[in-house]
Amino acid sequence: MPREEFDRDLLKLKNDLLMLGSMVEQAIASAVDALNKRDLPKSEAVIIADDDIDEKRFDIEERCANLIATQQPIAGDLRVLLAIMHIAVELERMGDYAEGIGKISISMGDLPPLKPLIDIPRMADKAGDMLRRSLKSYVEKDVNMALSVCKDDDEVDSMYEQVYRELLTYMMADPSTIERATYLLWVAHDLERVADRTTNIAERVTYMVTGKSADW
Repeated sequence: MPREEFDRDLLKLKNDLLMLGSMVEQAIASAVDALNKRDLPKSEAVIIADDDIDEKRFDIEERCANLIATQQPIAGDLRVLLAIMHIAVELERMGDYAEGIGKISISMGDLPPLKPLIDIPRMADKAGDMLRRSLKSYVEKDVNMALSVCKDDDEVDSMYEQVYRELLTYMMADPSTIERATYLLWVAHDLERVADRTTNIAERVTYMVTGKSADW
C-alpha cells in the first residue's frame, strides 16, 4: 500500500474515532437529561442508540487490526493505530455507562428522583468536558492537555463522594428512601467511571506521543 493510501486510511480512522466520541458524549448528556426530566422515551432512545456505538467501535477496531496486519507499521504509526484501538474501546465502555443510566431511569419508572438533581448533572458536565479535552489532546498530540484531564478526575471523585455521603444520609434517616437513593448512587458511580476512562484515554495519548507510559 502506497504511503498516501495508508495516510488516507489513517485519517479516516481518526475522523471516525472522533465521531464515536461525539456519539458517546451525546449519549451521556441525553441519559442524564432524560433521568432528570423523567423522560422515559428519551431514556429508551439512549439504550437503543448504544447498538450504534458498539457497531462503530468494532468497525474501527477491525480496520485498525487490518492495517496492522497488512502494513506492519512501526514506531509512531503503530502507536497511533494502537491508540485508536484503545481509545475506541474506552469510548464504547463509556457508551455502556450511558446505556446503564438509561436503564436505571427506566427501572425508576414513574418514581420521581429522591431530590432535585444538582451534583449528578454537574458530574455529567465535567465528565463530558474531560472527554472532549481528552480527544482534543489526541488530535493535537498535546501531552499537557492530557495531563490536565487526569488532574480533573480528582474533582469528579470529590463530587461522587459528596453525592454518596448525601444519599447515605437520606437512607439512614428514612429507610423508605433506600430504593430511590440506590438508583442515584448507581448513576453517580457510572459517571465517575466515565471520568476514569477519560483519564485512560489521556494516558494513552501520552504513550502515543512520547512512547512512554504516563507518570503523573
